Amino acid sequence: MAGSSPRGRTPLAAPTLESITLEAGRVDQIRKRDLRWGDWIVISTRNSIYTLRMLDDERFTVSGGWFDQQQLSPHPVTVNGCTWGGSAIKQDIVAAPGLCLEFGNRVMTSRIRQVKVLRASGEAIVN
Repeated sequence: MAGSSPRGRTPLAAPTLESITLEAGRVDQIRKRDLRWGDWIVISTRNSIYTLRMLDDERFTVSGGWFDQQQLSPHPVTVNGCTWGGSAIKQDIVAAPGLCLEFGNRVMTSRIRQVKVLRASGEAIVN
């Protein structure tokens, strides 16, 4: 069958830059600029749970997922941003449901399912 994969399914088309640009404005997201020192972010992905604590404008400590598997938790790291699973990255955010989080050490999570921000002041925000 022309255009089909070996198992009879049509492969998914890669997202275009135009579709990514349109989607970027509609994504529920946790922006880096909206976080404060001491805030905690709990990120549930398809495969793992990560907890991040904001240290400053650029750095977080992270535990969970890959960092636990490598016995590195808690580990200081930067956040590059979030991707749609490819190389296009939204650098101004820490997490958004449906996207993949990329850490400064190039570790990328599976798709994010839920995000909860626990403010240092005690307030909670769930996406």
